[in-house]
Amino acid sequence: MELFLLLRTLNQSSSLQACRLLICFLILLICFLILLNRGRGVNAAGSAGETRVWVLGIRVQGLGFGAAGAKGRGNKRFFLFRLTPLVIVAAAAPTSATMAVGKNKRISKGKKGGKKKIVDPFSKKDWYDIKAPTTFSQRSLGKTLVTRTAGTKIASDGLKGRVFEVSLADLQQDEDQAFRKIKLRAEDVQGKNVLTNFWGMDFTTDKLRSLVRKWQSLIEAHVDVKTTDNYQLRLFCIAFTKKRPNQIKKTCYAQSSQIRQIRRKMREIMVREASTCDLKELVAKFIPEVIGKEIEKVTQGIYPLQNTFVRKVKILKAPKFDLMKLMEVHGDYSEEVGAKIERPVGDDAETDAAEAVPVPGA
Repeated sequence: MELFLLLRTLNQSSSLQACRLLICFLILLICFLILLNRGRGVNAAGSAGETRVWVLGIRVQGLGFGAAGAKGRGNKRFFLFRLTPLVIVAAAAPTSATMAVGKNKRISKGKKGGKKKIVDPFSKKDWYDIKAPTTFSQRSLGKTLVTRTAGTKIASDGLKGRVFEVSLADLQQDEDQAFRKIKLRAEDVQGKNVLTNFWGMDFTTDKLRSLVRKWQSLIEAHVDVKTTDNYQLRLFCIAFTKKRPNQIKKTCYAQSSQIRQIRRKMREIMVREASTCDLKELVAKFIPEVIGKEIEKVTQGIYPLQNTFVRKVKILKAPKFDLMKLMEVHGDYSEEVGAKIERPVGDDAETDAAEAVPVPGA
């Protein structure tokens, strides 16, 4: 037992001596490398623009100690080191001979993200009055905006061809016609007035949905017609069956043969009414629903109808623009602005006249 303790003590003393010798060796090696590389750094920086390299020393990194690092080695305690040289690389500053020629873009550019000058886009635009044809009771529809003339870009060219959608209730001052939408296209510009012409008609979605109900038949027809002034139109008609007088049955469905007969009559009436008049007269028929009432009257012997309308009108082809015809549609589009004021009578008139006389030297 005493012999075992003695051997263990000798083993520990020998390991301590080995550690001391290793530390001394490392210190001497570091000093040697520092002295050696002082001269190397000076020589490397002798010429302009070269890179300076200094090896300053050795980094000691321990990788394991004790039982955790001694697996498979007889459980002997030991130190394991890794020596890594510490290197610093410094590039020499370029001299005046090697500097880039030219101005510094960052300095000349100024502050990045500077404030831009805000320009009001409406300062370059003008307002124009929209004028409806004489077919409608309300001539003034509103105003539209366009960029004013600048260079080769003319303001009137930007206005021509614009399509405005207006409710017939606003055009006729009648709320019962609110379910019709009228399209008007800008044809010409006279001063600050935009002259428009009829360009189509449609029903609102809620009106169409309210017409479709149960226990009745829906009948639709469409036809292409040409007016006397060479407008090619496509008319869409819709109708619904209704109960006969004193009918007890809940449903009022029409037979297929009856539907075909009614559809044929609808096409004939639409072609007859549209092909014998010009566009202005045809629009005047759409407003009181002349065509729908005529269809109900003619088809009464086949099957009684209700809610018969020309629900949609599309212009397929328009003739070449004619200013004289457009002026016939609009008539006198100029309107006086303001209200007329009657001249005062009696003493008030004399007082106003005296105030209006200019005084010399005033």
